[in-house]
Amino acid sequence: MPDSKPVIAYLFTTFPKNTETFLQREIIAMRAHGVEVRLYSLWGGGGAFRGVPVARFNKWRLLTLGWMIPYESWRRPEVLRQVLRGLVTRRPPSWLNFWENMLGAGFACLFAGSLRENRPALIHAAWGGAPATAAWLLWRLDGHRFSAAAHAYDIFEHGGDWWLRDKLEHAAFIHTSTEMGRTALVERGLPAEKIIRIRRGLDRLPMVKPLRSSRAPLNLVAVARLVEKKGLDHQLRVYAALRAAGVPFAARIVGEGPLRPALEKLAGQLGIAADVTFTGHLPQHEVWSQLAWADVLLHTGVIAPSGDRDGLPNVIPEAMAAGVLVVTSPTAATTEAITDGVSGLVAPVETPAAWVAALRRLASDDTLAEKLRVAARRWVEENFDAHKNAAKLLERFEAVIAEKQP
Repeated sequence: MPDSKPVIAYLFTTFPKNTETFLQREIIAMRAHGVEVRLYSLWGGGGAFRGVPVARFNKWRLLTLGWMIPYESWRRPEVLRQVLRGLVTRRPPSWLNFWENMLGAGFACLFAGSLRENRPALIHAAWGGAPATAAWLLWRLDGHRFSAAAHAYDIFEHGGDWWLRDKLEHAAFIHTSTEMGRTALVERGLPAEKIIRIRRGLDRLPMVKPLRSSRAPLNLVAVARLVEKKGLDHQLRVYAALRAAGVPFAARIVGEGPLRPALEKLAGQLGIAADVTFTGHLPQHEVWSQLAWADVLLHTGVIAPSGDRDGLPNVIPEAMAAGVLVVTSPTAATTEAITDGVSGLVAPVETPAAWVAALRRLASDDTLAEKLRVAARRWVEENFDAHKNAAKLLERFEAVIAEKQP
């Protein structure tokens, strides 16, 4: 093990981003382990994070591609041939994914020179889209060792990223945070030995709040972007079923997104507008305040028409750590943390009556509630400590750096 920690160049799509606290926690933990990180944000973001500058890719620089592409093509003509061949022989899953990949390619061309002069020990792409494209092309152009992360969006949205397999098969290793993600990548033909599952985590664990002796009304919270994969229309129908069953409750939906007007309209149609508060986006410290208020966190995730779905949303382990009970749908990787009847309860979104039954139990059965809370906290302590998990990821970084270049 080297005496000094390596320099890791982290490539993000947008950093820092309010809805991606898991990436911020990873950087905090890496720095706590003494790693020197260089942070690059390909779209928006920028500034500084915890005293570390975040280099933002200024889009006006794309105008300089008119001479940078010919220059880099002259240096590595085989790279240009491969990219052009891919452009004409495959169809992107969506225009958004097409432009994400083009953004990554532009970044690689324009930052190749500075990364050549000030070479990091390793480049790590935090996403399988634009960041992985940039890292892959930087490897092709100048032999930079790189690793890449692949999350649910990269793997499932519209069938997955356009160049995902091409990029990831050349990574030194592939980081995913769920068994669901690992299985899906293996099914795509990527070598299992190259894929590591290391979960995200909390940089500090909160105090476990006491169980409210009387949970009537039952305080319910959801923390989610208001998009299709969160299944919030199903959640509103659960609330309507609770009201019809005479179960007293108060609900808060924390988050913002394009579906907010439709969801507010549906709440009115279901006759529960007075029972459900849409708070909009809240900063992280206020999210913790909502968890302190809540008895139960509801997660009604589904597979969206585009194929996108959640992995393991960070708010689930956050709630588990704080002593908030969790009821989740079985979709995606949520059941990697929530085992029905052990660390929480699981119910199908298509059956509101099952949710009503689960919530009745949590409102009245103190013994069950305490049992679930203890097991949930234990799971977080064993699996979702950002510092422990960053140490595992750092071991991989250092192993790659120590290897001889092929």
